Amino acid sequence: MRFELPAEKKLTYEMVIPIRWGDMDAMGHVNNTIYFRYLEIVRVQWLGSLGATPDPSGTGPVIVNAFCNFLRQLEYPGDVLAKHYVANPGRTSFDTFITLERVGEPGVVYAEGGALTVWVDFPAGKSVQLPEWMRAIVA
Repeated sequence: MRFELPAEKKLTYEMVIPIRWGDMDAMGHVNNTIYFRYLEIVRVQWLGSLGATPDPSGTGPVIVNAFCNFLRQLEYPGDVLAKHYVANPGRTSFDTFITLERVGEPGVVYAEGGALTVWVDFPAGKSVQLPEWMRAIVA
């Protein structure tokens, strides 16, 4: 089953991630678990750029599911252009979507993935309404 990225999504962040020699597996391409690491790196960098890092004594974002569609094999050496999008804002959550391209091959998507992000009150252990400043970003 392939998860589809929504037609209506908002580009919020881009970054370049170098492919490391150690990212490859015995088959000579980037291991499937590393794609999830790339998705995590861009998502965490985006949240950090907003000052939205989780605060264990307060509130912040939590990933409650994640997916990745592997479309082409990435291989060392090279750099990955990660594009981060948001969509589907709800009362307590929003979706993030990320495409991975090789630098120098614009528009050729090697993988696409995403996650459902929920805003949580950590001490209470429950979801809470998105802060207005975050809602403005993801709307």
